[in-house]
Amino acid sequence: MLKIRLTRRGKKNKAFFRLVVAEHSMPVKGRFFEYLGFFNPHTKERSFDAERIKHWIAKGAQCSDSAHNLLVKAGIVKGPKRAVKIRKKSEEKKPTEAVEEKPEKKETEKPAEEKKPENKKEEPVEKEKKSEAPKEERVEEKKKSKEDKVDSEEKKESK
Repeated sequence: MLKIRLTRRGKKNKAFFRLVVAEHSMPVKGRFFEYLGFFNPHTKERSFDAERIKHWIAKGAQCSDSAHNLLVKAGIVKGPKRAVKIRKKSEEKKPTEAVEEKPEKKETEKPAEEKKPENKKEEPVEKEKKSEAPKEERVEEKKKSKEDKVDSEEKKESK
C-alpha cells in the first residue's frame, strides 16, 4: 500500500520535512517513489505539488495523519482534519504529575499512622534473619556443586 507521508530532514533542532510517496512497509528515511513537496515548521514555509498529490491519491495512495492535516490546511485535500497520535514524551509527563499529587495525600495521613511504623520496624528484622539462612544454604550448595564439577573433570582426565 502506498503512503503519502512526511520524512524528517535537517540538523538537530532544525528539522524540516519532505512530503514523499513511499511503500508503507519501507523505513521512514528509506526509499520513496516521488518527492511531492516540503514543510518547514520553523518558518511555516511549505510547498506542495498539488497535481502530483492528487494523481497519487487517485492511484490509491493513503495520506498519513500529519500529511493529511497539512494538505487540508493547504487546501489540496478536502475534508476534516484527523486526530494525530500523542507523542510518548507528553504521556511520560502526565504520570509524573500524578505522582506529585499522591505524596500530598500521604502527608495528611502520616500523623494518624505514627504508631504503626514502630511495629513495622520490628517485623523487617525477623524477615532479615529468615532471608540470611537461605543465603548460607545457597553458598553451601554452590560449594558442593563446584566440588562435584571438579570431581567430574578429574574423572574425565583420568580416562
